[in-house]
Amino acid sequence: MDLAAMLVAALLGVALLAIAIAHLLWGLGIRWPIRDEAVLASALSGAPGAARMPPWYRSLAIALLAFAACVVAFSVADHTAGGPPLTALALLAGILFLARGALGYTAWWRERTPGEPYRTLDRRNYSPLCLALGVGFVVLVIMRLT
Repeated sequence: MDLAAMLVAALLGVALLAIAIAHLLWGLGIRWPIRDEAVLASALSGAPGAARMPPWYRSLAIALLAFAACVVAFSVADHTAGGPPLTALALLAGILFLARGALGYTAWWRERTPGEPYRTLDRRNYSPLCLALGVGFVVLVIMRLT
């Protein structure tokens, strides 16, 4: 197994597991790291005046997707696993993360998610993280193909 690919996968895995755990906690009704639901909701939603967390099933679905992306990252780092379908799935994950990251910097997104503190958090944290995850998946795909 390629050590560089495993390092990239490990970096992706740490971020994706953190995302999965946070969404799992929210889906289970645990308010973390902010105990006040209205404050937490406004940090996670760009909707003006957001005072309630999204439905539990949405948070659990995102937790499962983040965990699945983590599994894909580690799997694609092993050049002998999965074949072309796994490579395509990793490339799709990279494109989706890059698209979400770039979307956060568009005027269209700013108009649809004006609520604070989400707007600032998205510009400083959420969008750059998505861009980094996207780059990581693309790097893994390139490493796998070369």
